[in-house]
Amino acid sequence: MFPTTLSFPQVGPVLCFSHGMGIPSVGILLHEVIKLMYHAKCKDPIFFRLGTCGGIGIEGGNLVISESAVDGLMQPFLELPVLGKMQRRPAVLDKKLANELKQLRYEDDPFTATVGKTMCTYDFYEGQGRLDGAFCDYTETDKLNFLKQVHAQNVVNMEMESLCFAALCHHAGIKGAVVCVTLLNRLHGDQVDTPKETLNKWQEYPQVLVARYIKKQLGLPINIPQRNHPQV
Repeated sequence: MFPTTLSFPQVGPVLCFSHGMGIPSVGILLHEVIKLMYHAKCKDPIFFRLGTCGGIGIEGGNLVISESAVDGLMQPFLELPVLGKMQRRPAVLDKKLANELKQLRYEDDPFTATVGKTMCTYDFYEGQGRLDGAFCDYTETDKLNFLKQVHAQNVVNMEMESLCFAALCHHAGIKGAVVCVTLLNRLHGDQVDTPKETLNKWQEYPQVLVARYIKKQLGLPINIPQRNHPQV
């Protein structure tokens, strides 16, 4: 199962959904999908979240496969107030699944695939250290120091959903993976100035990688562009 409409489209054993922006949106959807898996008596489902992100030390047009997720304070768990008490749910992703996905990237693919930590923020602007929001009470030097600091701790991208996705999947005992394409390298700026046609092509890359995994699991042939690629 990987996200792409709430109308629950199904292609064989694969369900596709589209969630909105941020933790609340993906959290609401996951509750509904996890209930659906339970009532449908699905055994050992695998969840994928596909999306876009800002790379940290990774140029635009490349893939990041999250090995784990942290919040803006580098905390590896989701904090959720429940009945007036704070619950902490570990944001754990399946590392074996992440490495299996990385192995499905071929030499002549137009993208690289990096496995690393993802920083999931609650805000697109100040939370991610951008300089182009309505408020900015820090300097470009402050921003770059922060990005370099988290990058030194193996954080290779930023987005706004992985923490919740990882925490709820782990809490439910479901294997999950997050695959995002970078739209830019945040160490070089905040603005995406890539042509729309190129961005549309880049956004297909996570689907290409995950589709290979799905085909492999279903025993379907995978198109291998070069003879020297590993056979799967």
